[in-house]
Amino acid sequence: MNFLITICARGGSKGIPKKNIKLLNGRPLIDYTIRVAKQFQQKFENVEIVLSTDSLEIKKVAEICGLKSDYIRPKKLAGDTVGKIDAIKNILFWQEDLTSSRYEYILDMDVTSPLRNLHDLMNAFEIIHKNEKAINLFSVSPANRSPYFNMVEQKKNGFYAQVAQSDRLILTRQSAPKVYDLNASFYFYKREFFDLEYKGAITDRSLIYEVPHSCFDLDHPIDFEIISYLLKNDKLDFEL
Repeated sequence: MNFLITICARGGSKGIPKKNIKLLNGRPLIDYTIRVAKQFQQKFENVEIVLSTDSLEIKKVAEICGLKSDYIRPKKLAGDTVGKIDAIKNILFWQEDLTSSRYEYILDMDVTSPLRNLHDLMNAFEIIHKNEKAINLFSVSPANRSPYFNMVEQKKNGFYAQVAQSDRLILTRQSAPKVYDLNASFYFYKREFFDLEYKGAITDRSLIYEVPHSCFDLDHPIDFEIISYLLKNDKLDFEL
């Protein structure tokens, strides 16, 4: 099996300044992702791990954590409005040119959603590997709010109603169709995904892996405080 693991970490974080390398329970945040990437690497014969960043400071910290990379993300792919798929595609093509190889699978792990372990990655890969028609898979968590029941948006008539409509009357959250939150922790892509020019991770051929434990993205300072508390006080509901 031929894998490329991408770790994307641009330097311009606004919600939590320098969050990709901010210390979390004594370790740079990016170290949590690098460590599990290396664990996954040991399970297969041909796995390369690459870092996509525009920041020399992040490159230096990643190297201290055991991941050295010569790639620098182009400035045009480092802005707030640039999609993640374009950044992954750029480093994928760069790495394939460098090694004169073509990867079968790409595993992208988000630095700011570190609550995942090797068990998650192996189970998720088994799901997509067994499904010949699937083009990608992403990690999810059960949603706390439902677009069929307690999420509303403004409609064309100016009034507000549920975001999604159902073919039946939904009176309780429990009776609504099951929905999931993308927790941004990891994504598996088959190489074909990038040849077909998909622009986003949600496609007509996507699978999910429901993470069976706590998992969330660190978007705001309070998120960092929460995960710091969980780690320092051994409150996680799984082995990180």
